[in-house]
Amino acid sequence: MGVLLGSFISGQLSDRFGRKTVLFWTMAMHTGFSFLQVFSVNFEMFTALYTLVGMGHISNYVAAFVLGTEILSKSIRIIFATLGVCIFFAFGFMVLPLFAYFIRDWRMLLLALTLPGVLCGLLWWCIPESPRWLISQGRIKEAEVIIRRAAKINGIVAPSPIFDPNELQDASSKKPHKHHIYDLIRTRNIRILTIMSIILWLTISVGYFGLSLDTPNLNGNIYLNGFLLAAVEVPAYVLAWLLLQHVTRRYSMAGSLFLGGSVLLLLQLVPSGMDGVCLQDSV
Repeated sequence: MGVLLGSFISGQLSDRFGRKTVLFWTMAMHTGFSFLQVFSVNFEMFTALYTLVGMGHISNYVAAFVLGTEILSKSIRIIFATLGVCIFFAFGFMVLPLFAYFIRDWRMLLLALTLPGVLCGLLWWCIPESPRWLISQGRIKEAEVIIRRAAKINGIVAPSPIFDPNELQDASSKKPHKHHIYDLIRTRNIRILTIMSIILWLTISVGYFGLSLDTPNLNGNIYLNGFLLAAVEVPAYVLAWLLLQHVTRRYSMAGSLFLGGSVLLLLQLVPSGMDGVCLQDSV
């Protein structure tokens, strides 16, 4: 529920206050409310705090993803989205069962998983604001400083001036267009893409989290199973990166969905007595 609520407001907040500001505020929200969960006195308090954690979590993810895609060049965005974001999600997932194996008390486990989030605050001085967002807000000088700094780091001589004064004057004279969520259904083409994205995200989320949350029902050690479930994502993200480099998006998406769906269907053919292969309790 928290992720659902955060999804509705994260984009609007980052458009209003900036990607970097929302990134770090929601990071603080995620870390802070996770820390308060350690002191929960009942399940209701834990759940209410967890809703706020979910809001911070998804808002943080969206702001970080948008910030990265707006700062990086077109040739680097695929690497950022796969090997930059997703593969480190898998590494974090792999660390979770390792922490849980050595820390069996849930309060101490939650505390151990929360404290590293405090260190992320140090990244404030390393991560710049999105120049694209700054330009959209008319903060041209700030955008120029960030671009010149990036050019210096990459050993590139930035042009002077970076932005054409005539183009900036034309852009400033135009009234900024405000986007709303109903823009996703305004035209026929966008409406079809929106519906397809909704169906795909629903399908993928149900399959991914259904398998992830059903890990305790697998035969064998639950900690090892959790680790292997996360570890198998690493080569999957590498494969996704290769596919996106050499295969069209449509074929990459269709092929991966077909492969995953086929394997899930074939699992029904495995005899129920084979505990080493099947789930102890069928999903």
